[in-house]
Amino acid sequence: MPNLDLHADPIDLTAALVDIPSVSQDEGLIADAVALALREQTIGFEVIRSGNAVLARTDLGLPSRVLLAGHLDTVPIADNVPSRRERDSAEGDVLHGCGTVDMKSGDAVFLHLAATIEDLSHDVTLVFYDCEEIAAKYNGLGRIERDLPDWLRADVAVLGEPTGGFVEAGCQGTLRVRLSASGVRAHSARSWLGDNAIHKFAPLLQRLSDYEARSVDIDGCVYREGLSAVRIAGGVAGNVVPDAAEIDVNFRFAPDRSVAQAVDHVREVVDGLGLGFEVTDSSAGALPGLSAPAAAELITAAGGQVRAKYGWTDVSRFAALGIPAVNYGPGDPNLAHKRDERVPVSQITDVTAALRGYLSN
Repeated sequence: MPNLDLHADPIDLTAALVDIPSVSQDEGLIADAVALALREQTIGFEVIRSGNAVLARTDLGLPSRVLLAGHLDTVPIADNVPSRRERDSAEGDVLHGCGTVDMKSGDAVFLHLAATIEDLSHDVTLVFYDCEEIAAKYNGLGRIERDLPDWLRADVAVLGEPTGGFVEAGCQGTLRVRLSASGVRAHSARSWLGDNAIHKFAPLLQRLSDYEARSVDIDGCVYREGLSAVRIAGGVAGNVVPDAAEIDVNFRFAPDRSVAQAVDHVREVVDGLGLGFEVTDSSAGALPGLSAPAAAELITAAGGQVRAKYGWTDVSRFAALGIPAVNYGPGDPNLAHKRDERVPVSQITDVTAALRGYLSN
Protein backbone atom coordinates (compact mmCIF):
# COMPACT_ATOMS: atom_id res chain seq x y z
CA MET A 1 0.00 0.00 0.00
CA PRO A 2 1.34 3.51 -0.78
CA ASN A 3 2.50 5.48 2.25
CA LEU A 4 1.20 9.04 2.55
CA ASP A 5 3.08 11.50 4.77
CA LEU A 6 0.45 13.97 5.91
CA HIS A 7 3.10 16.11 7.61
CA ALA A 8 4.98 16.61 4.34
CA ASP A 9 4.63 19.78 2.29
CA PRO A 10 1.15 19.62 0.71
CA ILE A 11 2.82 20.07 -2.69
CA ASP A 12 4.65 16.77 -2.19
CA LEU A 13 1.50 15.22 -0.74
CA THR A 14 -0.39 16.26 -3.89
CA ALA A 15 2.21 14.50 -6.01
CA ALA A 16 1.93 11.37 -3.87
CA LEU A 17 -1.86 11.32 -4.30
CA VAL A 18 -1.59 11.85 -8.07
CA ASP A 19 0.80 8.90 -8.26
CA ILE A 20 -1.95 6.61 -6.91
CA PRO A 21 -4.27 6.00 -9.90
CA SER A 22 -7.91 6.43 -8.83
CA VAL A 23 -10.18 6.57 -11.85
CA SER A 24 -13.86 6.57 -10.86
CA GLN A 25 -14.99 3.21 -9.43
CA ASP A 26 -11.36 2.21 -8.85
CA GLU A 27 -10.61 4.23 -5.71
CA GLY A 28 -9.91 1.32 -3.36
CA LEU A 29 -6.13 1.78 -3.21
CA ILE A 30 -6.19 5.51 -2.58
CA ALA A 31 -9.01 5.14 -0.02
CA ASP A 32 -6.94 2.52 1.83
CA ALA A 33 -3.93 4.85 1.89
CA VAL A 34 -5.94 7.89 3.03
CA ALA A 35 -7.72 5.94 5.78
CA LEU A 36 -4.46 4.47 7.11
CA ALA A 37 -2.73 7.86 7.09
CA LEU A 38 -5.58 9.56 8.92
CA ARG A 39 -5.70 6.83 11.58
CA GLU A 40 -1.95 6.82 12.16
CA GLN A 41 -1.01 10.48 11.72
CA THR A 42 -3.85 12.55 13.19
CA ILE A 43 -4.88 13.11 16.81
CA GLY A 44 -8.47 13.42 17.96
CA PHE A 45 -10.15 12.29 14.73
CA GLU A 46 -12.66 9.46 14.50
CA VAL A 47 -12.05 7.73 11.14
CA ILE A 48 -14.45 5.42 9.28
CA ARG A 49 -14.92 3.96 5.78
CA SER A 50 -18.02 4.01 3.59
CA GLY A 51 -17.25 1.95 0.54
CA ASN A 52 -14.35 3.78 -1.08
CA ALA A 53 -15.03 6.96 0.87
CA VAL A 54 -13.09 7.94 3.99
CA LEU A 55 -14.61 10.11 6.71
CA ALA A 56 -12.98 11.66 9.77
CA ARG A 57 -14.13 14.15 12.39
CA THR A 58 -13.25 15.79 15.67
CA ASP A 59 -15.64 16.16 18.58
CA LEU A 60 -14.11 18.89 20.73
CA GLY A 61 -17.35 20.65 21.63
CA LEU A 62 -16.39 23.79 19.70
CA PRO A 63 -19.21 26.20 18.83
CA SER A 64 -19.18 25.52 15.08
CA ARG A 65 -18.32 22.72 12.66
CA VAL A 66 -16.64 23.06 9.26
CA LEU A 67 -16.92 20.22 6.77
CA LEU A 68 -14.07 19.84 4.26
CA ALA A 69 -15.07 17.64 1.32
CA GLY A 70 -13.11 16.39 -1.65
CA HIS A 71 -13.50 13.57 -4.14
CA LEU A 72 -10.75 10.98 -4.52
CA ASP A 73 -11.55 9.90 -8.07
CA THR A 74 -10.31 11.29 -11.35
CA VAL A 75 -11.31 11.08 -14.97
CA PRO A 76 -9.45 8.42 -17.03
CA ILE A 77 -5.68 8.90 -17.09
CA ALA A 78 -4.30 10.40 -20.30
CA ASP A 79 -0.63 9.45 -20.12
CA ASN A 80 -0.31 11.97 -17.27
CA VAL A 81 0.53 9.73 -14.30
CA PRO A 82 2.94 9.70 -12.53
CA SER A 83 3.17 13.37 -11.66
CA ARG A 84 6.04 15.58 -12.65
CA ARG A 85 7.19 18.95 -11.37
CA GLU A 86 8.88 21.51 -13.56
CA ARG A 87 9.64 25.18 -13.89
CA ASP A 88 7.53 27.05 -16.44
CA SER A 89 8.57 30.47 -17.68
CA ALA A 90 4.99 31.78 -17.57
CA GLU A 91 3.49 29.91 -14.60
CA GLY A 92 6.51 29.39 -12.36
CA ASP A 93 6.88 26.13 -10.45
CA VAL A 94 4.17 23.79 -11.74
CA LEU A 95 3.01 20.29 -10.79
CA HIS A 96 1.64 18.24 -13.71
CA GLY A 97 -0.56 15.15 -13.58
CA CYS A 98 -4.07 13.73 -13.64
CA GLY A 99 -5.92 15.13 -10.63
CA THR A 100 -3.46 17.92 -9.81
CA VAL A 101 -6.32 20.36 -10.43
CA ASP A 102 -9.42 18.20 -10.01
CA MET A 103 -8.91 17.69 -7.17
CA LYS A 104 -6.04 15.97 -5.44
CA SER A 105 -4.35 19.25 -4.60
CA GLY A 106 -7.45 20.20 -2.60
CA ASP A 107 -7.46 16.77 -0.95
CA ALA A 108 -3.79 17.16 -0.04
CA VAL A 109 -4.44 20.52 1.61
CA PHE A 110 -7.24 19.05 3.73
CA LEU A 111 -5.21 16.00 4.74
CA HIS A 112 -2.15 18.06 5.63
CA LEU A 113 -4.18 20.45 7.78
CA ALA A 114 -5.88 17.58 9.63
CA ALA A 115 -2.46 16.28 10.68
CA THR A 116 -0.78 19.60 11.48
CA ILE A 117 -3.29 22.00 13.06
CA GLU A 118 -3.01 21.85 16.84
CA ASP A 119 -5.40 24.61 17.95
CA LEU A 120 -8.67 24.26 16.07
CA SER A 121 -11.21 27.07 16.24
CA HIS A 122 -13.94 24.87 14.72
CA ASP A 123 -14.70 21.19 14.97
CA VAL A 124 -13.79 19.66 11.62
CA THR A 125 -15.31 16.91 9.49
CA LEU A 126 -13.37 15.49 6.54
CA VAL A 127 -15.19 13.68 3.75
CA PHE A 128 -13.10 12.13 0.97
CA TYR A 129 -15.56 10.47 -1.38
CA ASP A 130 -15.73 8.37 -4.52
CA CYS A 131 -17.32 8.49 -7.96
CA GLU A 132 -17.82 12.23 -8.34
CA GLU A 133 -16.67 12.28 -11.95
CA ILE A 134 -19.37 9.91 -13.26
CA ALA A 135 -23.17 9.69 -13.17
CA ALA A 136 -24.78 11.16 -10.07
CA LYS A 137 -26.30 7.82 -9.05
CA TYR A 138 -22.78 6.57 -8.21
CA ASN A 139 -21.67 9.67 -6.27
CA GLY A 140 -20.32 8.71 -2.86
CA LEU A 141 -21.84 11.78 -1.21
CA GLY A 142 -25.29 10.50 -2.09
CA ARG A 143 -24.53 7.17 -0.41
CA ILE A 144 -23.16 8.93 2.67
CA GLU A 145 -26.25 11.14 2.83
CA ARG A 146 -28.45 8.03 2.80
CA ASP A 147 -26.39 5.82 5.12
CA LEU A 148 -24.51 8.24 7.40
CA PRO A 149 -26.47 11.53 7.42
CA ASP A 150 -25.02 12.57 10.78
CA TRP A 151 -21.60 12.85 9.17
CA LEU A 152 -22.80 15.63 6.86
CA ARG A 153 -24.01 17.97 9.60
CA ALA A 154 -22.04 21.20 9.69
CA ASP A 155 -22.32 24.98 9.89
CA VAL A 156 -20.49 25.45 6.61
CA ALA A 157 -19.04 23.13 3.97
CA VAL A 158 -15.95 23.77 1.86
CA LEU A 159 -15.43 21.71 -1.29
CA GLY A 160 -11.85 21.63 -2.47
CA GLU A 161 -12.86 21.98 -6.12
CA PRO A 162 -10.39 24.02 -8.21
CA THR A 163 -11.09 27.74 -8.01
CA GLY A 164 -7.68 29.31 -8.57
CA GLY A 165 -7.60 30.33 -4.93
CA PHE A 166 -10.85 32.30 -5.11
CA VAL A 167 -13.85 31.47 -2.96
CA GLU A 168 -16.44 30.45 -5.55
CA ALA A 169 -19.82 30.67 -3.94
CA GLY A 170 -22.89 28.59 -4.66
CA CYS A 171 -23.31 27.06 -8.10
CA GLN A 172 -25.53 27.20 -11.12
CA GLY A 173 -28.34 24.75 -11.65
CA THR A 174 -28.47 22.62 -14.77
CA LEU A 175 -31.42 21.39 -16.81
CA ARG A 176 -31.47 19.26 -19.96
CA VAL A 177 -34.57 19.10 -22.13
CA ARG A 178 -35.11 16.92 -25.22
CA LEU A 179 -37.24 18.62 -27.86
CA SER A 180 -38.68 16.43 -30.61
CA ALA A 181 -40.31 17.02 -33.99
CA SER A 182 -42.22 14.64 -36.22
CA GLY A 183 -42.98 14.72 -39.92
CA VAL A 184 -43.69 12.45 -42.88
CA ARG A 185 -41.04 10.26 -44.49
CA ALA A 186 -40.61 10.47 -48.27
CA HIS A 187 -38.03 9.92 -51.02
CA SER A 188 -35.84 13.03 -51.20
CA ALA A 189 -36.36 13.12 -54.99
CA ARG A 190 -40.03 13.77 -54.21
CA SER A 191 -39.52 15.87 -51.11
CA TRP A 192 -42.84 17.67 -51.58
CA LEU A 193 -44.56 14.44 -50.61
CA GLY A 194 -42.91 14.47 -47.20
CA ASP A 195 -42.72 16.73 -44.16
CA ASN A 196 -39.13 17.27 -43.00
CA ALA A 197 -38.84 16.91 -39.22
CA ILE A 198 -35.35 18.45 -39.11
CA HIS A 199 -36.51 21.61 -40.86
CA LYS A 200 -39.03 22.18 -38.07
CA PHE A 201 -36.15 23.09 -35.77
CA ALA A 202 -35.25 26.22 -37.77
CA PRO A 203 -37.39 28.56 -35.60
CA LEU A 204 -36.03 26.96 -32.43
CA LEU A 205 -32.41 27.41 -33.50
CA GLN A 206 -33.10 31.05 -34.31
CA ARG A 207 -34.61 31.60 -30.87
CA LEU A 208 -31.61 29.99 -29.20
CA SER A 209 -29.23 32.06 -31.33
CA ASP A 210 -31.07 35.26 -30.34
CA TYR A 211 -31.44 34.28 -26.68
CA GLU A 212 -30.22 36.96 -24.26
CA ALA A 213 -28.77 35.38 -21.13
CA ARG A 214 -29.78 36.81 -17.78
CA SER A 215 -27.09 37.92 -15.30
CA VAL A 216 -28.04 37.85 -11.63
CA ASP A 217 -26.17 39.41 -8.71
CA ILE A 218 -26.62 37.41 -5.50
CA ASP A 219 -24.57 38.38 -2.43
CA GLY A 220 -22.14 40.20 -4.70
CA CYS A 221 -21.66 37.14 -6.95
CA VAL A 222 -22.79 37.49 -10.55
CA TYR A 223 -24.23 34.35 -12.16
CA ARG A 224 -24.69 34.43 -15.94
CA GLU A 225 -27.23 32.03 -17.36
CA GLY A 226 -26.99 30.21 -20.69
CA LEU A 227 -29.39 28.30 -22.93
CA SER A 228 -27.74 26.18 -25.61
CA ALA A 229 -28.48 23.40 -28.07
CA VAL A 230 -25.98 20.67 -27.20
CA ARG A 231 -27.05 17.73 -29.40
CA ILE A 232 -29.12 17.20 -32.54
CA ALA A 233 -30.19 13.88 -34.04
CA GLY A 234 -32.30 12.90 -37.03
CA GLY A 235 -32.22 11.46 -40.49
CA VAL A 236 -32.81 8.04 -41.99
CA ALA A 237 -30.61 7.87 -45.07
CA GLY A 238 -29.04 10.15 -47.62
CA ASN A 239 -32.09 9.92 -49.90
CA VAL A 240 -34.93 10.06 -47.35
CA VAL A 241 -36.85 13.02 -45.95
CA PRO A 242 -36.72 12.38 -42.17
CA ASP A 243 -39.92 11.88 -40.24
CA ALA A 244 -38.37 12.33 -36.76
CA ALA A 245 -35.69 14.49 -35.18
CA GLU A 246 -34.68 15.70 -31.73
CA ILE A 247 -32.55 18.37 -30.11
CA ASP A 248 -31.15 18.40 -26.57
CA VAL A 249 -31.08 21.81 -24.93
CA ASN A 250 -29.04 22.59 -21.80
CA PHE A 251 -30.09 25.47 -19.53
CA ARG A 252 -27.55 26.65 -16.94
CA PHE A 253 -29.56 28.76 -14.55
CA ALA A 254 -28.79 31.08 -11.66
CA PRO A 255 -29.47 29.67 -8.19
CA ASP A 256 -32.35 32.06 -7.55
CA ARG A 257 -34.44 29.82 -9.82
CA SER A 258 -35.77 26.44 -8.74
CA VAL A 259 -35.70 23.50 -11.14
CA ALA A 260 -39.44 23.94 -11.69
CA GLN A 261 -38.94 27.62 -12.54
CA ALA A 262 -36.13 26.70 -14.93
CA VAL A 263 -38.40 24.19 -16.68
CA ASP A 264 -41.13 26.83 -16.97
CA HIS A 265 -38.64 29.28 -18.48
CA VAL A 266 -37.52 26.85 -21.18
CA ARG A 267 -41.17 26.10 -21.96
CA GLU A 268 -41.73 29.83 -22.46
CA VAL A 269 -38.76 30.07 -24.84
CA VAL A 270 -40.05 27.23 -27.05
CA ASP A 271 -43.74 28.06 -26.72
CA GLY A 272 -45.73 27.87 -29.94
CA LEU A 273 -43.24 25.75 -31.90
CA GLY A 274 -45.25 22.55 -31.58
CA LEU A 275 -42.31 20.48 -30.33
CA GLY A 276 -42.33 17.52 -27.97
CA PHE A 277 -40.85 18.43 -24.58
CA GLU A 278 -39.13 15.99 -22.20
CA VAL A 279 -36.96 16.84 -19.18
CA THR A 280 -34.09 14.34 -19.22
CA ASP A 281 -31.89 15.63 -16.39
CA SER A 282 -31.91 18.36 -13.76
CA SER A 283 -29.97 19.48 -10.70
CA ALA A 284 -30.78 22.46 -8.54
CA GLY A 285 -28.27 25.25 -8.03
CA ALA A 286 -27.03 26.51 -4.68
CA LEU A 287 -27.30 30.02 -3.28
CA PRO A 288 -24.01 31.54 -2.10
CA GLY A 289 -24.91 31.56 1.60
CA LEU A 290 -22.18 34.11 2.27
CA SER A 291 -24.10 35.73 5.12
CA ALA A 292 -23.46 32.69 7.33
CA PRO A 293 -20.82 33.68 9.91
CA ALA A 294 -18.56 30.71 9.19
CA ALA A 295 -18.64 31.45 5.45
CA ALA A 296 -17.87 35.12 6.05
CA GLU A 297 -14.84 34.13 8.12
CA LEU A 298 -13.54 31.99 5.25
CA ILE A 299 -13.84 34.87 2.79
CA THR A 300 -11.83 37.04 5.14
CA ALA A 301 -9.18 34.35 5.50
CA ALA A 302 -8.98 34.03 1.70
CA GLY A 303 -8.30 37.74 1.34
CA GLY A 304 -11.80 38.65 0.22
CA GLN A 305 -11.41 36.94 -3.16
CA VAL A 306 -14.91 35.74 -3.95
CA ARG A 307 -16.85 35.14 -7.16
CA ALA A 308 -19.75 33.08 -8.50
CA LYS A 309 -19.28 29.41 -9.38
CA TYR A 310 -20.11 28.69 -13.01
CA GLY A 311 -21.20 25.11 -13.48
CA TRP A 312 -22.67 22.60 -11.03
CA THR A 313 -20.80 21.11 -8.09
CA ASP A 314 -21.66 19.13 -4.98
CA VAL A 315 -22.20 22.35 -3.04
CA SER A 316 -25.76 21.88 -4.28
CA ARG A 317 -26.08 18.74 -2.13
CA PHE A 318 -25.10 20.67 0.98
CA ALA A 319 -27.36 23.60 0.11
CA ALA A 320 -30.26 21.14 -0.12
CA LEU A 321 -29.41 20.09 3.45
CA GLY A 322 -29.51 23.71 4.59
CA ILE A 323 -25.71 23.97 4.91
CA PRO A 324 -23.98 27.02 3.39
CA ALA A 325 -21.27 25.72 1.06
CA VAL A 326 -18.51 27.17 -1.08
CA ASN A 327 -15.88 25.88 -3.49
CA TYR A 328 -12.29 26.71 -2.57
CA GLY A 329 -9.15 25.03 -3.79
CA PRO A 330 -5.97 25.30 -5.84
CA GLY A 331 -5.94 25.01 -9.61
CA ASP A 332 -7.52 26.58 -12.67
CA PRO A 333 -10.85 24.82 -13.36
CA ASN A 334 -10.29 25.38 -17.09
CA LEU A 335 -7.41 22.87 -16.89
CA ALA A 336 -9.43 20.13 -15.19
CA HIS A 337 -9.62 16.86 -17.16
CA LYS A 338 -7.04 18.02 -19.72
CA ARG A 339 -4.07 15.96 -20.81
CA ASP A 340 -1.79 18.78 -19.63
CA GLU A 341 -3.62 19.24 -16.30
CA ARG A 342 -1.34 21.18 -13.98
CA VAL A 343 -1.35 23.45 -10.94
CA PRO A 344 1.06 26.21 -9.92
CA VAL A 345 2.46 24.98 -6.61
CA SER A 346 2.15 28.48 -5.12
CA GLN A 347 -1.62 28.08 -5.20
CA ILE A 348 -1.37 24.93 -3.07
CA THR A 349 0.74 26.84 -0.55
CA ASP A 350 -1.59 29.86 -0.52
CA VAL A 351 -4.78 27.83 -0.04
CA THR A 352 -3.13 25.86 2.75
CA ALA A 353 -2.14 29.06 4.54
CA ALA A 354 -5.61 30.60 4.17
CA LEU A 355 -7.41 27.53 5.49
CA ARG A 356 -4.93 27.16 8.32
CA GLY A 357 -5.75 30.70 9.41
CA TYR A 358 -9.46 30.00 9.08
CA LEU A 359 -9.50 26.74 11.03
CA SER A 360 -7.09 27.60 13.85
CA ASN A 361 -7.04 30.10 16.70
